[in-house]
Amino acid sequence: MLLAADVGNTNVVFALFEPDGQGGFVTPPRARWRIATDPRRTGDEYAVWLLQLLTIEGVAREDITGIIYASVVPRADHNLTVLCQKYFGVTPLRAGEGKASWPFVADVDQPSSLGADRALNILAAHHKYGGDLICIDFGTATKFEAIDFNGTYKGGSIAPGINLSLDALVGKTAKLPRIAIRAPENDSVIGRNTEDQMLIGVFWGYVAMMEGIVEKMKAEIGRPTKVVATGGLAVLFDDATQIFDEVDTDLTIEGLAILAKLAAA
Repeated sequence: MLLAADVGNTNVVFALFEPDGQGGFVTPPRARWRIATDPRRTGDEYAVWLLQLLTIEGVAREDITGIIYASVVPRADHNLTVLCQKYFGVTPLRAGEGKASWPFVADVDQPSSLGADRALNILAAHHKYGGDLICIDFGTATKFEAIDFNGTYKGGSIAPGINLSLDALVGKTAKLPRIAIRAPENDSVIGRNTEDQMLIGVFWGYVAMMEGIVEKMKAEIGRPTKVVATGGLAVLFDDATQIFDEVDTDLTIEGLAILAKLAAA
C-alpha cells in the first residue's frame, strides 16, 4: 500500500491508497486522516497517532511499502522523514524532487517558486479532467491555477483564504465578534444584526471575488474552460455559485498517488 502525506500550512493530511494491479493506485483513497500542522511534532509523536489509526483501519505497518509526501512547511520535513524510516523502514519520496519531479511544464517567470500543493493540483486536475482548466484550491490561501490542454501551468493568482479574511476583520477591530464561517441562511445581502452583516460581507464578498477572477481568467484563456474546485472549504461554496464544473476534495492527495505511479515507471 501507498501512504501519502500532504503537509499544508494548517493541516497535514495522510491518505492510504491500495494498488490497482496496473502499477497505480485505487482512488479515492481507502482512508484519510488529518492532524494540525506543527513543525515541532516529532517522528515518534506522528507514529503514536498514525499507527493507532492504521490499526483501526486493519492495516499493519508492514503493509505500507511506499511513502510519498509533499510539503509547504520545510521545518516539518525532517520529522516526517524520521517517521517513515524509523517506523516503516521506507525512505519516502518527496514530491518535486528526484524520481518524483514534476512531470509538467511550468510556463511562469519563477517555476521554482511553485508550491507543492499547487503543483499536485495542476498534475491531478490535468490527469483526471483534461482540456483547459481553472483549478481553485480553498485552503489557508485560495489559489487559482490556469492549466492548458497540454497540462502546462500558465500561471494563476493567490488570495487570502476566507478564514484569513475573517481573522483580519476580527483582529483589526475592537468590537466585532468572532463568528464561524458558514453559508448564510438566505441570499439577502442586507443583514439585520452585526453577526449576519459580517457573515454576508465575508461569504458573499468571497463568492463575488471568485466569480470575478474566474470570469476574467476564462476571458484571458479564450477557450472553453472547465473549473475544478478542491480544498476543505470547496463544498461551502458549491451551492452558492454556478462556476464550479467539478468539486473534487481529494484532488491534492490523489496528485500524490499519480506522482508515485509516475516515479515508479
